[in-house]
Amino acid sequence: MAASGAVAPGTPAAPAAPPPSRAQAPAPEHLFRPLSAEDEEQQPTEIESLCMNCYRNGTTRLLLTKIPFFREIIVSSFSCEHCGWSNTEIHSAGRVQDQGVRYALTVRTQEDMNREVVKTDSATTRIPELDFEIPAFSQKGALTTVEGLISRAISGLEQDQPTRRANEEAVAERIDEFIIRLKELRRVASPFTLIIDDPSGNSFVENPRAPQKDDALAVTHYERTVQQQELLGLQAEAPEEKPEEEDLRNEVLQFHTNCPECNAPAQTNMKLVQIPHFKEVIIMATNCDSCGHRTNEVKSGGAVEPLGTRITFHITHPSDLTRDVLKSETCSVEIPELEFELGMAVLGGKFTTLEGLLKDIRDLVTKNPFTLGDSSSPGQREKLREFSQKLDEILEGKLTAHLVMDDPAGNSYLQNVYAPEDDPEMKVEHYKRTFDQNEELGLNDMKTEGYETDVAPQR
Repeated sequence: MAASGAVAPGTPAAPAAPPPSRAQAPAPEHLFRPLSAEDEEQQPTEIESLCMNCYRNGTTRLLLTKIPFFREIIVSSFSCEHCGWSNTEIHSAGRVQDQGVRYALTVRTQEDMNREVVKTDSATTRIPELDFEIPAFSQKGALTTVEGLISRAISGLEQDQPTRRANEEAVAERIDEFIIRLKELRRVASPFTLIIDDPSGNSFVENPRAPQKDDALAVTHYERTVQQQELLGLQAEAPEEKPEEEDLRNEVLQFHTNCPECNAPAQTNMKLVQIPHFKEVIIMATNCDSCGHRTNEVKSGGAVEPLGTRITFHITHPSDLTRDVLKSETCSVEIPELEFELGMAVLGGKFTTLEGLLKDIRDLVTKNPFTLGDSSSPGQREKLREFSQKLDEILEGKLTAHLVMDDPAGNSYLQNVYAPEDDPEMKVEHYKRTFDQNEELGLNDMKTEGYETDVAPQR
């Protein structure tokens, strides 16, 4: 909405808008409401602003909302009743994420074209089959669908075609041919791949099959390069120097931070913990006195293991749910009996019990408004209810199931109550990582030996 809120030089300022009503200005803790058609208080804020097309006053509407399994966004829409000009944009209301994200969607049916997409300014969109790319920062952010992205690209190419036909007829003909190919993709004449690569980590592509795994959608989180950091206006933080000869294992360290919910000053506690028969981990917990928000996170205190680890555990008794579990950020969780898979980086790192992990999975899945609201497809609500019921049966000990923890970094752990003997219900496998797994962990380009600087001979 670059033009909707601007004021031309010498133009009298528009009259001040009346203060928003209570529905338009909720309390700070409810500023970003979950996206829901049933929330009557979720009303957009309307602001009178200048139309840069006819230079008369139009209306800008701002909606602050949350997208399930994603984060807070600001949806803005401008319309002018005088000339009919309008535009819409989306802005991320959160911070730049710790990692970039890359979505690769294989579009095969018209249902795939209806998937909801959040594309930020910093995201690059590619269709390899057409060798087509929309560079980062060439378009404003948008909350749309896959079909909407392609339609937007078609409109952008058609916009200057009359001028090209008059000045560069050969170029205009090639663009016409390309537009025809894009329109064929919009009709899904043949399968194609849509790639959205966002170094800020704030883009999103919907998985309509949640909580089940989506075979058509591959999500990859990666570490940003120095060039991407500069593109986003970020500076690399200097590594903190570790105090010499200081034993931190018996200390709880505290440092100041801001609450991720209300941004008020808060305290984060950090402690090194040695897990028996495993390794050392770092437990971090943040409590906010202002809004009551609490969060905890676990980081591995050691290096990436030479081999990946896959732990398969058969839950046969309610007492199994009391076992300690360390799930690292690089660990995926699978429950084959429920056809459920939790990808890497989801839920973050956790040190809890098996019961706590299953409850976190239940809360993550059942609180998804996309599967409960007006946007849910027929039968999706019933699948979610059945999934939640089976998960409750596992928690109550009425149903046996297998839990598979797959960690390519080898930093996850499930307690063995028979240690140092083998657990008859637990199978621990160590495997060699693939090239793609090493690439995702950033190990392929990591050099730890033979890196002395070569001195060029003097002439």
